[in-house]
Amino acid sequence: MMIPIVVEKIAEVINGRIFIGDGASSVTGVSIDSRTIREGDIFFAIRGGNFDGHDYARTAIEKGASCVVLEHEIEDLPSESGAGMILAGNTIDALGKLAGWYRQQLSAKVIAITGSAGKTTTRQMLYQVLSEFCRCRQAPKSFNNNIGVPLTILSAEPDDEMLLLELGSNRPGEIAELTDMSKPDAAVITFVGPAHLEGFRTLENVLNEKVSIVKGLKQDGTLYMNGDQSELAVKAKAMFDGRIITFGTNQSCDVIGTDFQLDGNNSSLVVEGQRIDVPLAGKANLMNVLTVWSVCKDLKVSLSDYIDVIGRLKPVSMRLEVLHVGLLTILNDCYNANPASMANALECLKTFRRDKKGRLVFIAGTMKELGSQSAVLHTELGHKAAKEGIELLLCVGPFAENTAAGALQHCETMQVQTFENTELLCNNLHKSIQPDDIVLVKGSRAVGLEKAVEVILKCKV
Repeated sequence: MMIPIVVEKIAEVINGRIFIGDGASSVTGVSIDSRTIREGDIFFAIRGGNFDGHDYARTAIEKGASCVVLEHEIEDLPSESGAGMILAGNTIDALGKLAGWYRQQLSAKVIAITGSAGKTTTRQMLYQVLSEFCRCRQAPKSFNNNIGVPLTILSAEPDDEMLLLELGSNRPGEIAELTDMSKPDAAVITFVGPAHLEGFRTLENVLNEKVSIVKGLKQDGTLYMNGDQSELAVKAKAMFDGRIITFGTNQSCDVIGTDFQLDGNNSSLVVEGQRIDVPLAGKANLMNVLTVWSVCKDLKVSLSDYIDVIGRLKPVSMRLEVLHVGLLTILNDCYNANPASMANALECLKTFRRDKKGRLVFIAGTMKELGSQSAVLHTELGHKAAKEGIELLLCVGPFAENTAAGALQHCETMQVQTFENTELLCNNLHKSIQPDDIVLVKGSRAVGLEKAVEVILKCKV
């Protein structure tokens, strides 16, 4: 339960006007979904692409909302309920203003995480570790935009000691807005690579966007960043003159990881002379472990305690999640995709082969939001698939032909199929997948490749 706020104060904070109610009602929770309203919640009526929250304002009040925030008046709202009703210019902006004010009321230390890849896994790893030692809160999902971040901030309770935020962006200026709202005590930049190029156009712009997380970072705060990316270090030091801790494999980093070992679903690295066994697949997860250690070390978590918790990590759903159906192995990594995460997943796939048994199969979905570079980057994805020894490549989506062509340029004997959409892929999987294959399923979330995973798990192949 959040710190109670009276409706009158909320109206003041969001520059709104109470048009029904006296403002004395107290709010103890926040919702943008009338289906999840609890008594005492404030309901923000947000317009979406397929819905309008204003259509559900009455339902929210009938279910016990103490307040609703609207962009325009609605006739016949149940004024007898005693709920406060506020008019605001834009309900998303109003939600952000309330979250920014609420953050200032919290005693919790705020850690904000951004990057082109690894944000969610790093956040969840950090949460699993810190929850062992303090009262820690995080978003239930990848709430990393101008709606999700405010909701996460407003979910914090008075006795929370740590609040972990994930800041994402697909347009210039979004990170700066979110970090200004969240005023983090510490910020983490996991990795910067080509992602959301449709909105950013160049990698340089992506770099500028990620580093802008320091604009809201407290002057006495700490920035943790990937020290293996020299251009990131240069940019960060130019924008932030506070404390910076670097992590990576480079000997100039403050926190160094060495001797990375990859063995299918298990991996390990050495930190400060001690080996950390990680029950997760892929080099990227070892970098995530190193990232999290750089923060935990600063928070006085002992390395022995850290190693113990890391050994009990649980995989994040649809992020190199390893599944089995008999002898068949599936790497379910279909939550999202960009060139860097695709490369990591392909390198990881190779480590699952034992004694040359089982084909390496790659179900490659479209990488979204790459703009004018989409065709080139999908062709390069095909090159990478060939280089990593993929034997069967199933390409899905608008740039499937580019991926296929890139693969065949480097390996004319590779089996390659293309599908216009995920439905066609699923209808044909039974013709392609064999019982002992090792299958990587990866693409951007919009492609919906989890449907292919479901088909395989139901043994319909």
